[in-house]
Amino acid sequence: MKRLSFILPLLLFCVMSHAQIQFGYISYEQVLKEMPEYAKAMQDIAALKAKYEAEAQKGEEEFQRKFVDFLQGQKDFPQAIMQKRQAELQTLMDNGVAFRMKSQELIAQAEKDIMQEAYKRLNSALLEVGVEYGYGYILNTDNNSCPYINPVIGVNVTELVRQKLGLAPKTEEGAASPAPAPEGGNN
Repeated sequence: MKRLSFILPLLLFCVMSHAQIQFGYISYEQVLKEMPEYAKAMQDIAALKAKYEAEAQKGEEEFQRKFVDFLQGQKDFPQAIMQKRQAELQTLMDNGVAFRMKSQELIAQAEKDIMQEAYKRLNSALLEVGVEYGYGYILNTDNNSCPYINPVIGVNVTELVRQKLGLAPKTEEGAASPAPAPEGGNN
């Protein structure tokens, strides 16, 4: 009987505290793509890719020129010159492949570095909204990771975050109000 009198209030407390916790949800990618930092990052990444592509193209053109020269003169070349030219072509081809692989790695790292500012700003806005409205957590609904969200305890915080980022106008009172959760889904 003593156990029951101890467990019952504990169970009741857990149920009551669970019912009071609300959480938010958002499509991180949707809001990220609306940010000016994202647009600038995409421009910077496109410019960087274009530079690497131009350099790779120069290497390929040099290889093609030398290959054509090799094909035209291979009948007249002594064996030693032919082997030297073949080795030269192989080196050019290997360097071109290595450059492409290295440039892909560098572009991927640059994308991460360039996007850091946008991620930091969006995460900061999420933190502010979460603390300000008392959400237990905010879920990312991208890639259908949350096929069902209970509309009683889940709140779509997309507009609140957009307002924090200055992407949407504030309400008349100057503060954002939580957007109602859609019925039976996450978007």
